[in-house]
Amino acid sequence: MNCQHVKECACPKKTCPNNGKCCDCVTKHRNTDSLPYCLFPNNGGDKSVENYYRTLKQRFE
Repeated sequence: MNCQHVKECACPKKTCPNNGKCCDCVTKHRNTDSLPYCLFPNNGGDKSVENYYRTLKQRFE
């Protein structure tokens, strides 16, 4: 797959090899069952899908 990389990445992990490489980042997180920082910025350090749903539930209760 040929992917256009972003110019500015929202992720604070500037040392990550996938920083600024959205396709690579999403693939890595899909494989580890977690969400990229740019899709889930208020995660308290827990980027798991389970925490995402828990946070959404709290937000909309």
